[in-house]
Amino acid sequence: MDNTEKPELTRISISLPGRLLSEFDQMLDVRGFDSRSQAISELVSTQVTEHKKDIGRDIMAGTINLVYDHSTLGLVNKLTEIQHQYINEVISSLHINLVDSQTLEVILVQGPVNVLNTIADQLLSCRGVISGKLLISAAILPQLHPMSLTGSN
Repeated sequence: MDNTEKPELTRISISLPGRLLSEFDQMLDVRGFDSRSQAISELVSTQVTEHKKDIGRDIMAGTINLVYDHSTLGLVNKLTEIQHQYINEVISSLHINLVDSQTLEVILVQGPVNVLNTIADQLLSCRGVISGKLLISAAILPQLHPMSLTGSN
């Protein structure tokens, strides 16, 4: 299917408590959804992706977002070492210097979701990491280069 084709839709019916529906409609207005169907579709898609993230081996793309204290002895080297250990999954990273010796690092990753979870767990468990999260998308990056590393001279 190309990008101009619309996926086949199936009509469903749901029942919700009145208060939840009212809050849902308010959320639709704030977030700018065109319809309840569009919002429900987005919510279901997000939950399916989260479910796959938790249990699967599907290939997925995402980011690992970290905030850490770069003055923590050995932390930057440890974070770099972990990223090099997973060179096939780590695509790129962006470092942003924040205030008070803090750094925001956004790491672009793609690979089997169970491996991405392992990478995130290893990074987040390092002493000096203040906060972080793995954010996953069901979409994946295109092949980055047509020539494999083993086939190059």
